[in-house]
Amino acid sequence: MSDARTDVVAIGNAIVDIIARCDDTFLTRNDIAKGHMHLVDADRIAALYQDVGQAIEISGGSAANTVAGLSSFGGSAAFIGKVANDEFGKIFAHDIRAAAVQFDSKPVAGAAPTSRSLIAVTPDGERTMNTFLGISTDLDDGEIDPDVIGSATITYLEGYLFDQPEAKAAFRQAADIAKKKGRQVALTLSDSFCVDRHRDEFRTLVKDGIDILFANESEITALYQTSSFDDAASQAGQEVSIAAITRGVQGSVIYNDQKPHSIASQPVAQVVDTTGAGDLYAAGVLFGIARGYEPARYGSLGSLAAAEIISHIGARPEASLATLAQKTGLLG
Repeated sequence: MSDARTDVVAIGNAIVDIIARCDDTFLTRNDIAKGHMHLVDADRIAALYQDVGQAIEISGGSAANTVAGLSSFGGSAAFIGKVANDEFGKIFAHDIRAAAVQFDSKPVAGAAPTSRSLIAVTPDGERTMNTFLGISTDLDDGEIDPDVIGSATITYLEGYLFDQPEAKAAFRQAADIAKKKGRQVALTLSDSFCVDRHRDEFRTLVKDGIDILFANESEITALYQTSSFDDAASQAGQEVSIAAITRGVQGSVIYNDQKPHSIASQPVAQVVDTTGAGDLYAAGVLFGIARGYEPARYGSLGSLAAAEIISHIGARPEASLATLAQKTGLLG
């Protein structure tokens, strides 16, 4: 809508990523299922941090990564998430503001610590996340700013927030504010285990309140409880205006007004770390939707952003996505 001041406002977990290269024996030794996100407590993440060895600390969080990517395309973005008044909270706030994303959430003192995720990256580039949610899921309606939500073309919701009742309520409040303002609401399913935990609620939300749905192959088949990707994707395409579903090296499929569009993946010389591939794919797609682009164009922007992010460690762009898009002719 023409009166929107921001392209996308995202609501999600404010997390600092602790990224470490390791081999598969680390996963086996710690009984960790490869390629998934595991919720862990403070003692567990401390033990894993001790065992994994050398690591780097970079601000992350799925929805936060997405709006950082959208900003790199030249879009305007805001983020709502909860951090503590601690060192990790300061790291997160500094990094997201440095990415030109509006972040007005106030740090909280004397509460749970800022959330963090230990991400084990194996030699094949696969990432396995072990996430201590800390204070981020204490998000409640006190953090939801109706003006920020109402001024954004798209409100983007991170599925991981469904793991706590207070955050879930804030999530729904934001969606309601957006809908009343005539804005679009987008949801990322986040993880197949997350879908398994909240399938019925997700199904209801997708059918009744979501305009734009993001998922990967395992998430969408988990949502619709089928082994057929085509069947699951088709069902999603019938329930939302836009369903953008990633398939790794096979690219993605976008349903727009129930019509499927196949989007090729962008070639990458070497896959270094797949952390954030889906988050940055969403960044390109959301940027293009906010600009009124056609599915082939905004899907290609998603592929371009995903290719950039998997070429290096970390889930925030190292190169200007706007410049890359201009070089490929996707932006004028």
